Parts: sequence; structure tokens; C-alpha cells
Amino acid sequence: MTSALPDLVCRCALGLAVLLTAAPAAAQTRTDTTVLMSDHPGARKFQDQYGFSDAVVAGDLIFLSGIVAGAPPGSTDLTPGFERAYQQIGAVLKRAGASYDDIVDITSYHTDITAQIDAYAAVQKKYVKAPYPAWTAIDVDRLLPDGGLVEIKIVARKPPAARRKR
Repeated sequence: MTSALPDLVCRCALGLAVLLTAAPAAAQTRTDTTVLMSDHPGARKFQDQYGFSDAVVAGDLIFLSGIVAGAPPGSTDLTPGFERAYQQIGAVLKRAGASYDDIVDITSYHTDITAQIDAYAAVQKKYVKAPYPAWTAIDVDRLLPDGGLVEIKIVARKPPAARRKR
């Protein structure tokens, strides 16, 4: 009887390992229905050139690619660029079945964090309301494309089906 116990423990551990690795693998599969590509021809060409999408839905999580904001040509006002970026974020979230309320994590990359953070935070708070998601702001050397001042990376969670029907 004691010799059967290690075999049983081994089989249980193996079964648990299969269950734990199989479920996440299925949730991470990228397909035409889980990968959201841009509908805009110019943006789609850029995505195809560098190999990325607007977002990937993995289970109930939505991972948006970074969205770059810059000042309009000839302007030093950052607000319009941040507004456009957050409108684009909203459009991608909507296509994925979510909204600003479903954001759980924001990472923003700034080419001059000291000069940009106040204007950025003011725009962000217009779209992302309290209680706020996690947010990390990082100062970087430069962004792609040239002229980009801030890149915004979002992770959101799909809302329950009942909430999506509102």
C-alpha cells in the first residue's frame, strides 16, 4: 500500500501540471478574432511593417499596443496630442468590448516626464475616472515614430456580459 502512494502522488501532480499549462495556452492563442488590427490603411501598413496589432484579447484581458502622442506641428501644446491618443485608446477598447472603466494598468513612457506629466495627467483623468487603475510613468530617451513625445500602454479586463449590454 505504501508503494502505491508515490505513484498516485506522481499521477496527481502530472494531472495538475497538465491542467495548469493547458488552460493558459488556449487563452493566449492569437487568431483573427483575438487580434485587433487597425482599420486605417496607413496605420495598418505601419503595423504590418513592424509586426504588431492594436490589441490582443487573451481570455478576459485586453493588451493594447502602445499609442504614441505628440504635439501638433508648430505647437508646443501637448493637450491635443494626449486627447487624440486617449480617443484612440477608447476606440480600441470599444472594438475589444471594453471601456475606460475596464482599464486595470497604464504604463506611460515620456521623453521629458517633468515637462509632460501635468498635462498628461489632466487629460488622462478626463477619460479614466476614480477609482484609478495602476499607473507607471517612465522617462525614456526617444520613441518611434520620431516626434512622438509620450507612448501609452494599456491593459484592460473585459467586463461581464451583463455590463456590456448596457
